[in-house]
Amino acid sequence: MSKIVCVLYDDPVDGYPPTYARNSIPEIERYPGGQTVPTPHDIDFVPGHLLGSVSGELGLRPFLEKEGHTLVVTSDKEEPDSVLDRELPDADVVISQPFWPAYLTAERMARAPRLKLAITAGIGSDHVDLDAAMEHGVTVAEITYSNSISVAEHTVMEILALVRNYLPSYQWVLKGGWNIADCVERSYDLEAMNVGIFAAGRIGRAVMRRLKPFGVKLHYSSRHRRTELEEELDLTYHQDIRSMVQVCDVVSIHAPLVPATEELFDDELIGSMKRGSYIVNPARAEIVDRDAIVRALKSGQLAGYAGDVWFPQPPPADHPWRTMPHHGMTPHMSGSSLPAQARYAAGTREILESWLEGRPIRDEYLIVQDGKLVGTGARSYSTENNKK
Repeated sequence: MSKIVCVLYDDPVDGYPPTYARNSIPEIERYPGGQTVPTPHDIDFVPGHLLGSVSGELGLRPFLEKEGHTLVVTSDKEEPDSVLDRELPDADVVISQPFWPAYLTAERMARAPRLKLAITAGIGSDHVDLDAAMEHGVTVAEITYSNSISVAEHTVMEILALVRNYLPSYQWVLKGGWNIADCVERSYDLEAMNVGIFAAGRIGRAVMRRLKPFGVKLHYSSRHRRTELEEELDLTYHQDIRSMVQVCDVVSIHAPLVPATEELFDDELIGSMKRGSYIVNPARAEIVDRDAIVRALKSGQLAGYAGDVWFPQPPPADHPWRTMPHHGMTPHMSGSSLPAQARYAAGTREILESWLEGRPIRDEYLIVQDGKLVGTGARSYSTENNKK
Protein backbone atom coordinates (compact mmCIF):
# COMPACT_ATOMS: atom_id res chain seq x y z
CA MET A 1 0.00 0.00 0.00
CA SER A 2 1.15 3.55 -0.73
CA LYS A 3 1.21 6.78 1.24
CA ILE A 4 0.15 9.88 -0.68
CA VAL A 5 0.83 13.35 0.72
CA CYS A 6 -1.28 16.07 -0.85
CA VAL A 7 -0.42 19.74 -0.27
CA LEU A 8 -3.33 22.08 -1.01
CA TYR A 9 -4.24 25.68 -0.24
CA ASP A 10 -6.36 26.57 2.79
CA ASP A 11 -10.16 26.57 2.80
CA PRO A 12 -12.08 29.87 2.42
CA VAL A 13 -11.88 32.09 5.50
CA ASP A 14 -15.64 31.63 6.04
CA GLY A 15 -15.40 27.85 5.76
CA TYR A 16 -15.89 25.29 3.02
CA PRO A 17 -18.80 26.45 0.83
CA PRO A 18 -22.16 24.69 1.34
CA THR A 19 -23.50 26.14 -1.93
CA TYR A 20 -22.09 27.61 -5.15
CA ALA A 21 -22.93 30.53 -7.41
CA ARG A 22 -23.81 28.18 -10.28
CA ASN A 23 -25.41 24.76 -10.26
CA SER A 24 -23.14 23.25 -12.90
CA ILE A 25 -20.21 23.90 -15.22
CA PRO A 26 -20.03 23.37 -18.99
CA GLU A 27 -18.66 20.03 -20.10
CA ILE A 28 -15.83 19.76 -22.61
CA GLU A 29 -14.37 16.58 -24.07
CA ARG A 30 -11.27 17.89 -25.84
CA TYR A 31 -8.86 20.78 -25.62
CA PRO A 32 -7.86 22.92 -28.62
CA GLY A 33 -5.59 20.72 -30.70
CA GLY A 34 -7.48 17.53 -29.96
CA GLN A 35 -6.06 16.27 -26.65
CA THR A 36 -8.81 14.67 -24.59
CA VAL A 37 -9.63 15.90 -21.11
CA PRO A 38 -8.61 13.57 -18.24
CA THR A 39 -10.25 10.16 -18.39
CA PRO A 40 -9.98 8.38 -15.02
CA HIS A 41 -11.99 5.21 -14.40
CA ASP A 42 -14.30 7.20 -12.12
CA ILE A 43 -14.46 10.35 -9.98
CA ASP A 44 -15.73 10.90 -6.43
CA PHE A 45 -16.50 14.61 -6.66
CA VAL A 46 -19.02 16.98 -8.19
CA PRO A 47 -17.49 19.04 -11.04
CA GLY A 48 -17.79 22.70 -10.13
CA HIS A 49 -17.19 22.18 -6.42
CA LEU A 50 -14.15 23.52 -4.58
CA LEU A 51 -11.59 20.71 -4.90
CA GLY A 52 -8.26 22.52 -4.68
CA SER A 53 -8.47 23.45 -0.99
CA VAL A 54 -7.72 21.21 1.98
CA SER A 55 -11.32 20.09 2.54
CA GLY A 56 -11.79 19.41 -1.17
CA GLU A 57 -8.89 16.91 -1.15
CA LEU A 58 -9.01 16.82 -4.98
CA GLY A 59 -11.81 14.30 -4.48
CA LEU A 60 -9.21 11.58 -3.83
CA ARG A 61 -9.96 10.19 -0.36
CA PRO A 62 -12.80 7.73 -1.18
CA PHE A 63 -10.84 6.23 -4.06
CA LEU A 64 -7.52 5.91 -2.23
CA GLU A 65 -8.87 4.67 1.09
CA LYS A 66 -11.09 2.11 -0.64
CA GLU A 67 -7.92 0.67 -2.18
CA GLY A 68 -6.17 0.63 1.21
CA HIS A 69 -3.82 3.56 0.60
CA THR A 70 -3.08 6.36 3.07
CA LEU A 71 -3.89 9.97 2.14
CA VAL A 72 -2.48 12.90 4.11
CA VAL A 73 -3.82 16.33 3.12
CA THR A 74 -2.28 19.53 4.48
CA SER A 75 -1.61 23.16 3.65
CA ASP A 76 1.42 23.24 5.98
CA LYS A 77 4.48 23.10 3.74
CA GLU A 78 7.13 25.45 5.10
CA GLU A 79 10.24 23.99 6.67
CA PRO A 80 11.68 23.07 9.12
CA ASP A 81 8.82 21.37 11.01
CA SER A 82 5.91 21.47 8.57
CA VAL A 83 3.42 18.64 8.19
CA LEU A 84 4.87 18.05 4.73
CA ASP A 85 8.37 17.59 6.12
CA ARG A 86 7.17 15.31 8.90
CA GLU A 87 5.29 13.10 6.43
CA LEU A 88 7.94 13.02 3.69
CA PRO A 89 10.27 10.25 4.98
CA ASP A 90 7.77 7.47 4.22
CA ALA A 91 5.78 9.15 1.43
CA ASP A 92 5.48 7.35 -1.90
CA VAL A 93 3.69 10.17 -3.72
CA VAL A 94 3.57 13.95 -3.24
CA ILE A 95 0.85 16.01 -4.90
CA SER A 96 0.78 19.79 -4.92
CA GLN A 97 -0.46 22.71 -7.02
CA PRO A 98 1.49 25.58 -8.63
CA PHE A 99 -0.74 27.97 -6.66
CA TRP A 100 0.45 26.56 -3.30
CA PRO A 101 3.59 24.69 -4.29
CA ALA A 102 5.30 22.07 -2.20
CA TYR A 103 8.87 22.96 -3.15
CA LEU A 104 10.48 19.56 -3.71
CA THR A 105 14.11 20.52 -3.37
CA ALA A 106 17.08 18.19 -3.60
CA GLU A 107 17.31 18.31 0.21
CA ARG A 108 13.70 17.25 0.63
CA MET A 109 14.07 14.42 -1.88
CA ALA A 110 17.12 13.18 -0.01
CA ARG A 111 14.90 12.90 3.09
CA ALA A 112 12.25 10.96 1.17
CA PRO A 113 13.82 7.63 0.17
CA ARG A 114 10.44 6.07 -0.73
CA LEU A 115 9.30 8.93 -2.95
CA LYS A 116 8.56 7.67 -6.45
CA LEU A 117 6.01 10.09 -7.91
CA ALA A 118 5.52 13.87 -7.75
CA ILE A 119 2.28 15.13 -9.30
CA THR A 120 1.53 18.75 -10.13
CA ALA A 121 -2.23 19.23 -9.94
CA GLY A 122 -2.20 21.81 -12.71
CA ILE A 123 0.61 22.76 -15.09
CA GLY A 124 4.14 23.98 -14.44
CA SER A 125 6.50 21.81 -12.40
CA ASP A 126 9.34 24.25 -11.71
CA HIS A 127 8.67 23.89 -7.95
CA VAL A 128 10.23 20.43 -8.33
CA ASP A 129 14.00 20.13 -8.66
CA LEU A 130 13.95 18.16 -11.91
CA ASP A 131 17.66 17.32 -11.77
CA ALA A 132 17.16 15.85 -8.30
CA ALA A 133 14.09 13.97 -9.49
CA MET A 134 16.15 12.41 -12.30
CA GLU A 135 18.93 11.54 -9.86
CA HIS A 136 16.56 9.94 -7.32
CA GLY A 137 14.40 8.11 -9.86
CA VAL A 138 11.28 10.15 -9.09
CA THR A 139 8.64 10.36 -11.81
CA VAL A 140 7.28 13.91 -12.24
CA ALA A 141 3.92 14.41 -13.92
CA GLU A 142 1.46 17.25 -14.38
CA ILE A 143 -2.03 17.68 -15.84
CA THR A 144 -1.05 19.24 -19.14
CA TYR A 145 -3.60 21.63 -20.66
CA SER A 146 -5.99 21.27 -17.71
CA ASN A 147 -5.97 24.98 -16.92
CA SER A 148 -4.26 26.55 -19.94
CA ILE A 149 -7.42 28.27 -21.20
CA SER A 150 -8.26 29.37 -17.66
CA VAL A 151 -4.90 31.19 -17.47
CA ALA A 152 -5.34 32.64 -20.98
CA GLU A 153 -8.73 34.11 -20.03
CA HIS A 154 -7.26 35.59 -16.84
CA THR A 155 -4.43 37.12 -18.85
CA VAL A 156 -6.78 38.91 -21.23
CA MET A 157 -8.80 40.14 -18.27
CA GLU A 158 -5.71 41.61 -16.62
CA ILE A 159 -4.55 43.29 -19.84
CA LEU A 160 -7.92 45.00 -20.19
CA ALA A 161 -8.07 45.88 -16.49
CA LEU A 162 -4.70 47.67 -16.73
CA VAL A 163 -5.21 49.44 -20.04
CA ARG A 164 -8.78 50.57 -19.26
CA ASN A 165 -7.88 51.54 -15.65
CA TYR A 166 -10.66 49.30 -14.36
CA LEU A 167 -9.53 48.66 -10.78
CA PRO A 168 -9.15 52.32 -9.68
CA SER A 169 -12.50 53.11 -11.35
CA TYR A 170 -14.20 50.32 -9.42
CA GLN A 171 -12.71 51.70 -6.21
CA TRP A 172 -14.43 55.05 -6.85
CA VAL A 173 -17.76 53.23 -6.85
CA LEU A 174 -16.95 51.55 -3.55
CA LYS A 175 -16.04 54.94 -2.08
CA GLY A 176 -19.40 56.37 -3.16
CA GLY A 177 -17.90 58.66 -5.80
CA TRP A 178 -18.63 59.49 -9.43
CA ASN A 179 -15.20 60.80 -10.32
CA ILE A 180 -15.14 60.20 -14.05
CA ALA A 181 -12.08 62.38 -14.69
CA ASP A 182 -10.10 60.42 -12.12
CA CYS A 183 -11.21 57.19 -13.77
CA VAL A 184 -10.30 58.11 -17.32
CA GLU A 185 -7.03 59.99 -16.80
CA ARG A 186 -5.19 56.64 -17.17
CA SER A 187 -7.72 54.84 -19.40
CA TYR A 188 -6.78 53.87 -22.96
CA ASP A 189 -8.18 51.71 -25.75
CA LEU A 190 -6.50 48.39 -26.39
CA GLU A 191 -7.45 48.68 -30.06
CA ALA A 192 -4.47 49.29 -32.38
CA MET A 193 -1.91 48.71 -29.62
CA ASN A 194 1.11 46.50 -30.27
CA VAL A 195 0.85 43.45 -28.01
CA GLY A 196 3.79 41.09 -27.61
CA ILE A 197 3.58 37.50 -26.40
CA PHE A 198 6.73 36.01 -24.90
CA ALA A 199 6.61 32.25 -25.59
CA ALA A 200 3.95 30.82 -27.88
CA GLY A 201 3.13 27.62 -26.05
CA ARG A 202 -0.43 26.51 -25.32
CA ILE A 203 -1.25 29.51 -23.13
CA GLY A 204 0.55 32.06 -25.28
CA ARG A 205 -1.24 30.86 -28.41
CA ALA A 206 -4.59 30.91 -26.62
CA VAL A 207 -3.97 34.49 -25.49
CA MET A 208 -3.12 35.60 -29.02
CA ARG A 209 -6.29 34.03 -30.43
CA ARG A 210 -8.40 35.79 -27.80
CA LEU A 211 -6.73 39.15 -28.38
CA LYS A 212 -6.99 39.12 -32.16
CA PRO A 213 -10.66 40.31 -32.24
CA PHE A 214 -9.66 43.44 -30.29
CA GLY A 215 -7.90 44.80 -33.37
CA VAL A 216 -4.42 44.74 -31.87
CA LYS A 217 -1.14 44.25 -33.71
CA LEU A 218 0.26 40.97 -32.45
CA HIS A 219 3.95 40.18 -31.99
CA TYR A 220 5.65 37.15 -30.47
CA SER A 221 9.04 35.84 -29.49
CA SER A 222 9.36 32.13 -28.81
CA ARG A 223 11.80 29.25 -28.69
CA HIS A 224 9.78 27.58 -31.45
CA ARG A 225 8.63 29.63 -34.43
CA ARG A 226 4.96 29.09 -35.40
CA THR A 227 4.79 29.96 -39.09
CA GLU A 228 1.28 28.56 -39.52
CA LEU A 229 0.09 30.76 -36.65
CA GLU A 230 1.77 33.82 -38.17
CA GLU A 231 -0.43 33.50 -41.23
CA GLU A 232 -3.58 32.75 -39.25
CA LEU A 233 -3.24 35.69 -36.84
CA ASP A 234 -1.05 38.08 -38.87
CA LEU A 235 1.74 37.80 -36.31
CA THR A 236 5.13 39.47 -36.37
CA TYR A 237 7.89 37.13 -35.20
CA HIS A 238 10.90 38.40 -33.24
CA GLN A 239 13.86 36.09 -32.80
CA ASP A 240 15.11 38.30 -29.97
CA ILE A 241 12.89 39.26 -27.03
CA ARG A 242 14.66 42.63 -26.91
CA SER A 243 13.56 43.58 -30.39
CA MET A 244 9.97 42.68 -29.51
CA VAL A 245 9.61 44.63 -26.27
CA GLN A 246 10.93 47.82 -27.90
CA VAL A 247 7.92 48.05 -30.23
CA CYS A 248 5.16 46.78 -27.93
CA ASP A 249 2.69 48.64 -25.76
CA VAL A 250 1.76 45.49 -23.85
CA VAL A 251 3.96 42.46 -23.16
CA SER A 252 2.48 39.22 -21.84
CA ILE A 253 4.88 36.62 -20.40
CA HIS A 254 4.21 32.90 -20.89
CA ALA A 255 7.70 31.38 -20.78
CA PRO A 256 8.87 28.63 -18.40
CA LEU A 257 11.23 29.52 -15.58
CA VAL A 258 14.72 28.38 -16.56
CA PRO A 259 18.12 30.00 -16.00
CA ALA A 260 17.85 31.80 -19.36
CA THR A 261 14.60 33.50 -18.30
CA GLU A 262 15.34 34.12 -14.61
CA GLU A 263 15.10 37.89 -13.96
CA LEU A 264 15.16 38.44 -17.72
CA PHE A 265 12.95 41.50 -17.32
CA ASP A 266 15.45 43.61 -15.41
CA ASP A 267 16.09 47.37 -15.34
CA GLU A 268 17.87 47.25 -18.68
CA LEU A 269 15.20 45.31 -20.59
CA ILE A 270 12.32 47.23 -19.03
CA GLY A 271 14.18 50.45 -19.76
CA SER A 272 14.27 49.55 -23.45
CA MET A 273 10.47 49.36 -23.61
CA LYS A 274 8.24 52.25 -24.62
CA ARG A 275 7.53 54.61 -21.74
CA GLY A 276 4.09 53.77 -20.38
CA SER A 277 4.09 50.12 -21.44
CA TYR A 278 2.32 47.35 -19.57
CA ILE A 279 3.57 43.95 -18.48
CA VAL A 280 1.29 41.04 -17.60
CA ASN A 281 2.96 37.97 -16.11
CA PRO A 282 0.90 34.84 -15.44
CA ALA A 283 3.97 32.59 -15.93
CA ARG A 284 6.47 32.72 -13.05
CA ALA A 285 7.40 35.68 -10.85
CA GLU A 286 11.14 35.08 -11.07
CA ILE A 287 11.13 35.81 -14.80
CA VAL A 288 11.05 39.48 -13.79
CA ASP A 289 13.30 41.33 -11.37
CA ARG A 290 11.00 42.04 -8.43
CA ASP A 291 12.45 45.41 -7.50
CA ALA A 292 12.95 46.52 -11.11
CA ILE A 293 9.19 46.23 -11.58
CA VAL A 294 8.59 48.44 -8.54
CA ARG A 295 11.09 51.03 -9.75
CA ALA A 296 9.60 51.11 -13.26
CA LEU A 297 6.07 51.64 -11.94
CA LYS A 298 7.18 54.44 -9.63
CA SER A 299 9.16 56.20 -12.38
CA GLY A 300 6.41 55.85 -14.99
CA GLN A 301 8.50 53.67 -17.31
CA LEU A 302 5.74 51.08 -16.84
CA ALA A 303 2.13 52.23 -16.78
CA GLY A 304 1.00 49.02 -15.15
CA TYR A 305 1.96 45.51 -14.07
CA ALA A 306 -0.36 42.60 -13.40
CA GLY A 307 -0.12 38.89 -12.87
CA ASP A 308 -0.90 36.25 -10.31
CA VAL A 309 2.50 34.66 -9.75
CA TRP A 310 4.72 35.60 -6.81
CA PHE A 311 7.89 34.35 -5.18
CA PRO A 312 7.74 32.81 -2.72
CA GLN A 313 4.16 31.61 -2.73
CA PRO A 314 2.44 32.75 -0.63
CA PRO A 315 4.37 36.04 -0.46
CA PRO A 316 5.07 37.74 2.87
CA ALA A 317 2.80 40.55 4.03
CA ASP A 318 5.51 43.14 3.29
CA HIS A 319 6.13 42.00 -0.30
CA PRO A 320 6.59 45.25 -2.28
CA TRP A 321 4.22 44.14 -5.05
CA ARG A 322 1.31 44.40 -2.63
CA THR A 323 1.69 48.17 -2.37
CA MET A 324 3.42 49.27 -5.59
CA PRO A 325 1.45 51.76 -7.73
CA HIS A 326 -0.67 50.87 -10.77
CA HIS A 327 -0.70 47.12 -10.29
CA GLY A 328 -3.39 44.52 -10.83
CA MET A 329 -1.95 41.59 -8.90
CA THR A 330 -4.07 38.68 -7.72
CA PRO A 331 -3.17 35.62 -5.66
CA HIS A 332 -2.06 32.74 -7.85
CA MET A 333 -5.57 31.72 -8.85
CA SER A 334 -5.81 32.12 -12.63
CA GLY A 335 -5.47 28.39 -13.24
CA SER A 336 -7.65 27.31 -10.33
CA SER A 337 -11.12 28.24 -11.52
CA LEU A 338 -13.75 25.70 -10.51
CA PRO A 339 -13.87 24.13 -14.01
CA ALA A 340 -10.05 23.93 -14.05
CA GLN A 341 -10.12 22.23 -10.65
CA ALA A 342 -12.47 19.58 -11.97
CA ARG A 343 -10.06 18.85 -14.82
CA TYR A 344 -6.86 18.77 -12.80
CA ALA A 345 -8.50 16.74 -10.02
CA ALA A 346 -9.64 14.20 -12.60
CA GLY A 347 -6.17 14.22 -14.18
CA THR A 348 -4.53 13.65 -10.81
CA ARG A 349 -6.73 10.63 -10.27
CA GLU A 350 -5.99 9.37 -13.79
CA ILE A 351 -2.24 9.55 -13.09
CA LEU A 352 -2.65 7.81 -9.72
CA GLU A 353 -4.77 5.05 -11.26
CA SER A 354 -2.13 4.44 -13.92
CA TRP A 355 0.77 4.48 -11.46
CA LEU A 356 -0.91 2.29 -8.84
CA GLU A 357 -1.99 -0.24 -11.47
CA GLY A 358 1.42 -0.30 -13.14
CA ARG A 359 0.12 1.14 -16.40
CA PRO A 360 1.91 3.83 -18.46
CA ILE A 361 1.10 7.44 -17.58
CA ARG A 362 -0.03 9.54 -20.54
CA ASP A 363 2.95 10.86 -22.46
CA GLU A 364 1.57 14.43 -22.41
CA TYR A 365 1.45 14.34 -18.59
CA LEU A 366 5.05 13.23 -18.11
CA ILE A 367 7.90 15.58 -17.21
CA VAL A 368 10.53 13.20 -15.77
CA GLN A 369 10.65 9.41 -15.82
CA ASP A 370 13.41 6.79 -15.54
CA GLY A 371 16.03 9.41 -14.84
CA LYS A 372 15.42 11.62 -17.87
CA LEU A 373 13.16 14.28 -19.30
CA VAL A 374 10.31 12.72 -21.25
CA GLY A 375 6.97 13.64 -22.78
CA THR A 376 6.03 17.25 -22.19
CA GLY A 377 9.14 17.64 -20.06
CA ALA A 378 11.42 16.87 -22.99
CA ARG A 379 9.63 19.48 -25.08
CA SER A 380 9.50 22.19 -22.40
CA TYR A 381 12.80 21.79 -20.52
CA SER A 382 16.37 20.70 -21.17
CA THR A 383 18.97 19.25 -18.84
CA GLU A 384 20.87 22.53 -19.08
CA ASN A 385 17.79 24.67 -18.40
CA ASN A 386 16.13 23.19 -15.33
CA LYS A 387 15.08 25.45 -12.51
CA LYS A 388 15.02 24.12 -8.92
